[in-house]
Amino acid sequence: MIDTSTNLTSLISSSSSSFSNGLPGNLLSRRLFFLRDIQVLELLVASFVFIAIHSLRQGKRHGLPIWPVLGMLPSLMAAVRTNTYEWITDVLCRQNGTFRFRGPWFSSLNCVVTADPRNVEHLLKTKFSNFPKGQFFHNTVHDLLGDGIFSADDEIWQRQRKAASIEFHSAKFRQLTTESLLELVHGRLLTVLENAVTNSLSIDLQDILLRLTFDNVCMIAFGVDPGCLSPGLPEIPFAKAFEDATEATVLRFISPTCIWKAMRYLDLGTEKKLKISIQGVDKFAEDVIDTRKKELSLQTDDCKKQKSDLLTVFMKLKDENGRPFSDKFLRDICVNFILAGRDTSSVALSWFFWLLDSHPTAEEKILGEICRIIRDRRDLDTKDKEPMVFRPEEIKKMDYLQAALSEALRLYPSVPVDHKEVVEDDKFPDGTELKKGTKVIYAMYAMGRMKEIWGEDCREFKPERWLRDGRFMSESAYKFTAFNGGPRLCLGKDFAYYQMKFVAASILYRYHVNVVKDHPVMPKLALTMYMKHGLKVNLLNRRKSELDKYF
Repeated sequence: MIDTSTNLTSLISSSSSSFSNGLPGNLLSRRLFFLRDIQVLELLVASFVFIAIHSLRQGKRHGLPIWPVLGMLPSLMAAVRTNTYEWITDVLCRQNGTFRFRGPWFSSLNCVVTADPRNVEHLLKTKFSNFPKGQFFHNTVHDLLGDGIFSADDEIWQRQRKAASIEFHSAKFRQLTTESLLELVHGRLLTVLENAVTNSLSIDLQDILLRLTFDNVCMIAFGVDPGCLSPGLPEIPFAKAFEDATEATVLRFISPTCIWKAMRYLDLGTEKKLKISIQGVDKFAEDVIDTRKKELSLQTDDCKKQKSDLLTVFMKLKDENGRPFSDKFLRDICVNFILAGRDTSSVALSWFFWLLDSHPTAEEKILGEICRIIRDRRDLDTKDKEPMVFRPEEIKKMDYLQAALSEALRLYPSVPVDHKEVVEDDKFPDGTELKKGTKVIYAMYAMGRMKEIWGEDCREFKPERWLRDGRFMSESAYKFTAFNGGPRLCLGKDFAYYQMKFVAASILYRYHVNVVKDHPVMPKLALTMYMKHGLKVNLLNRRKSELDKYF
């Protein structure tokens, strides 16, 4: 090792001698400061190397490097630029299904992330009351979702769910959903698709499906028709504002609370974008509510009773003080049900068609099933009816199609991650300690890619895993969490399957759906799993001779 003090003394002595011999004094000073700079640089480099090695060693134990002050944030920020969900999956696979994310010092980003079905059942069902959405989640999404069913807890959530549940299970509501979907698919969707075929146009199928489900949810939830699938596919300001708002909102979850709140206060960056987007969302909701109020005020009591959309139902209800719900509360209900009914089914169908493009055997099996059902109809009724309109009882018989849709949802769940918060100290079945106030993230996207849950072929698109003797068999809601589970199980699950099956069967019976070559497909970081660049496809008419082989 070099004796620095000896060298420094020697240098000073020689420098003094040189100075006495006429060497300028500023040259001596530069030499001394240069030496000191070298020493400081060596110390900084050594410190950085030590910290880096220590942080990386911790990464082997905790799943990710833990840096001083910043915690695991650098790894998260790097992941946001690629595929965040795959990154989470990789970490969970290395950590046996559960790990603690440590955010920067004094930040709100600390949480437990899990993909263990035992833990998921514990928080969704066994100890449901101990794992609400929580104040952190509510505060983070409040600007967009308000006090709606997705962000609410306790009595506010229970009141909304009870009212919605009664309506969802009414015969009148079921009739409304089937009739509105039939009108949209055969009156608009197929017309748009046929126009694309006739003019040899590539289309963004995700955009088309989002338009379809938006029109549908508005019809059944609010009794209004926004006309997104009208000829020419008009620009709908609300749709763009809603997508921008969900994207900006999810970025809050990966930013320290103090940062995004400061940006909101200063009206900067993504918070400025969120503010503008929410103004567009609010404008749409206010117009819907005002229109409905005017309609109801002009109708007789008999007409009011005939209305069965969700907005009308909530307008008739009273709050805990016996007063009608405020327009703000009705606005929150509108936005939450749009999120539930528009995004989830459309993005699921988008991933389904993308997967089917690379799995022709699965497509053939779906066509075979559809044609067998049509053949059975012809055996009962020899008259061929055009256009082919699938009946509700026929949709229920499409087991392989439901299996294929479930497989797409397993691999690409519409809501890829969800959030809970611990009310009282607890422990997961896998032994993870949970302190009061801990935030818990359960990763549905990662669960679909865990070998411990689905086997060695977990990343394969394999609809057969859902079939038993040719019949569709559902999995545990805590293994397949695309529709949530426990008391918060999705109220619209049955309708979502019916909607997806009806749309998929109606398209596949008529068209080949071919994804444009080299079109980039990856998930977008948002509340729901949009495709970042949409889904560009070319459609080809399916020849009658091709279908005849299945009859």
